[in-house]
Amino acid sequence: MRPPLGLLVFVVGAASLGAEIAAARLLAPYFGASTIIWANTIAIVLVALSAGYALGGRLADRAPYMSRLCQLVLAAAVLLGAVPFLSGPLLRVASTAIGSLSVGAFFGSLLAVLGLVAVPVLLLGTVAPFAIRLSLERTEESGSVSGRLYALSTTGSLAGTFLAALVLIPFAGTHRTFLAFAFALALVAAPGLPRAGVAVAAVLAVLLALPPGGIDVQVAGGGRVIYEAETQYQYARVVEQPGGERWLQLNEGVATHSVYVPGSYLTGNYWDGFLALPFAVRTVPPARIAILGDAAGTTARAYGHYFPSTQIDAVELDGQLSEIGRRFFALGARPQLHMITADARPWLASVSSRYDAIFLDAYRQPYIPFYLTTREFFALIRSHLRPGGVVIVNVGHPSGSNALERAISATLRAVFPFVARDPTESTNTLVLAAAAPISARALRAAAPALPAELRSTALASAARLAPAQRGGPVYTDDLAPVEWLVDESLIGYLARTPR
Repeated sequence: MRPPLGLLVFVVGAASLGAEIAAARLLAPYFGASTIIWANTIAIVLVALSAGYALGGRLADRAPYMSRLCQLVLAAAVLLGAVPFLSGPLLRVASTAIGSLSVGAFFGSLLAVLGLVAVPVLLLGTVAPFAIRLSLERTEESGSVSGRLYALSTTGSLAGTFLAALVLIPFAGTHRTFLAFAFALALVAAPGLPRAGVAVAAVLAVLLALPPGGIDVQVAGGGRVIYEAETQYQYARVVEQPGGERWLQLNEGVATHSVYVPGSYLTGNYWDGFLALPFAVRTVPPARIAILGDAAGTTARAYGHYFPSTQIDAVELDGQLSEIGRRFFALGARPQLHMITADARPWLASVSSRYDAIFLDAYRQPYIPFYLTTREFFALIRSHLRPGGVVIVNVGHPSGSNALERAISATLRAVFPFVARDPTESTNTLVLAAAAPISARALRAAAPALPAELRSTALASAARLAPAQRGGPVYTDDLAPVEWLVDESLIGYLARTPR
C-alpha cells in the first residue's frame, strides 16, 4: 500500500520545524533561551536538513522505492521519539562540560543539539528529494512536481511551528511534543511498512500516555524539593532546607532566585541591600517603588514589612512564580502591593507612573536579558524616576569577573551623572545610579532612623559603597552582546578554578 506522498511530505515538514522549536525549549532549563542557544539550534537543524537533502537525492537515485522512503521516515520517528528519554543524561553531560571542560553555553548547547536532533532531522531532510524522485514520471514535469512538494513541505513546516509553539508545548509539554511528532511520522509511514509502522506507532502511543519525567537537578545542603512545576517559561522548584529556609530555584538549579527565612524578613543576601541602599540618595523611605524581576517576592515581602506605607509595583514575567511566592514564600496580600505579570521593559514603557526607586533583578541564569542592559532602557527608567529617585541593578557574575558590571556601569553612566557600587557578595554586585549624589555618608546618617533590623545592613552597605567601576562598553539596543560577555567570563572563571 502506497501512502499519499503529499501528506507524507507535509507531516515531515511539520515534524522538522516542530522538533526545532521543541529542541530549543528542551535546552532552555540547562542553557537558557538566549540568541546563542537559538542560533545553535537553528544552525544544526539547517545543516542536518542540507545533509539530508544531499543524501536523500543519492538514495533515491540508487533505490527509488516507496518502501525505502517509508523506512527513512520510520527511522526518523523512532529517533525523534527517543529524544525525551535521551535528553536527561545527554543534557546533564553537556551542561557539566561547562564546568569540567571550561566551555560556555555556546559549545555546551551545540553539543546537546548535535546529539539529540541532528540525526533524526537529517533523516527527515532525505524525504523531499526522495519524494520528488518518486513523483516524477516525465522530466518536463520536474519543475511543477518539485514546486508542489516543496510548497507542501514548507506549509507543513509552518503548521508544525505553530502547533508546537501554541498548542503542544504549552498544553502537552516538551517531551510529549517530540512524541506527538514521532507518532505522526509513524502513522504516515505505516501504509508503506504495515507491520513495522503499526508497531512503532503503537509504542509511541503508549509513551504519549505515560507521564513525562521531571528535570533531574541536584539539591544542595540536604534540602528536599517540596514543589516543582514546568511553567510557561521555565522549570521551577521550591527547595526546603532542614531549618525551614526555602529557596526558589529555576531551570538547572545553580542559582537561587528567591529566599524565605522563617521568622525573618531578611535573608543575609543581596536582597537586603535593596532595603537600605536608597538611603544613600534620599533621606526618607521611598513612597513608591517598582521591582522588575520579582520572582517569588523576597524584596516585595520585606518592603511591605519594614516600610508598610510604600506602594510596590512588583513586575514578574512568569506569573506562576508569583503564585509560588504566595504559597511558599509568605508573600501575603497587602493593599500597597500590586503584583503585575508582564515583561519589564514593555510594561514600563506602557505606564506613566513615576517612582522613588526602581530595582532591576531579572535573570535567566546566567544571563540578564540584553534589552534590560542598554542605554535606551536606562533612559526609560530615568524618565520614570521622581526627583531624588534611584535605580539599583543586581549584577550577577562569576566570582572574580567584573566584565558585565563594568559594561552595565558604563551604560548607566551614559544616562545618569552618579553611579556607585555595593559588592554585596563575590557573585553579586548592586550597582546604583541616580541624578543626585550617592553618598555612603548619607547612608550612615540615615541608619539610626531605620527599623532596628536594617541598621546593621545599612552600615555594612555604607562601608562597601564605592564609585562604579570604569572601562566597560556602553550597550545599546543595537549592540549589547551580553551572552558572549557572560560566556567569556564563565570560561575565564572556570579556567582559573583548580580541578
